[in-house]
Amino acid sequence: MDLIALLAEQPERTAILLDVDGALAPIVPRPEDARVPPETKAELRRLNGRYALVACVSGRTGEDAARVVGVPGLVYVGNHGLELEPAADEWAEKLHRFLAETAWPRTEDKRLSAALHYRDAQDETAARKALDEIAARAERQGFRTRYGRKVLEILPPLEANKGTAVRRLLREHRLERALYAGDDTTDLDAFRALDGLELGIRVAVASREGPAELRAAADVVVDGSEALLALLRDL
Repeated sequence: MDLIALLAEQPERTAILLDVDGALAPIVPRPEDARVPPETKAELRRLNGRYALVACVSGRTGEDAARVVGVPGLVYVGNHGLELEPAADEWAEKLHRFLAETAWPRTEDKRLSAALHYRDAQDETAARKALDEIAARAERQGFRTRYGRKVLEILPPLEANKGTAVRRLLREHRLERALYAGDDTTDLDAFRALDGLELGIRVAVASREGPAELRAAADVVVDGSEALLALLRDL
């Protein structure tokens, strides 16, 4: 039987877990301009009335993810799961000081983490070189860093990611069936969090910039946010 159809048979026992940027919301030059299209919002409202849990797990803050998605009633977890980790607050002031000493034109301060964007850089090679230097300085101060789609992320040194968030949500709601859809390297942690479930479906939202590892780890690959919407309509 088709995996999606199999998952849809028992919505009362199932979680639908979704990345925001690049999955529900198309990538745009300025992250603050991203929005989930109206037709996708309508589908999310329908799914929320049908499934045991519909959650958005985002690199944005939970508040900002809720703004971009624009659907009340969903569960929003931000900062790649850091918002569920009390120890992250201890690093917030240290991160604030680091950013105050860091000159970067497109810095997104998310309190518990930061994103330094270079999508609109005229010279991406030079931008990456400058960001490598910032990353090295951040790591010397104890932070973790990683690159995503045209962004350097700076995070506290905690075992918190989209995977820990997904495991916590599933445990709290006592669910053993789930679908997770995402488009970037950070979504691999969420994919791994579905291991061992009664039924787990990993959906890669493919793009030219997306990592090949995500497609390789997926059970289902869709081509962009519009194709993800078509899949959601089958649930």
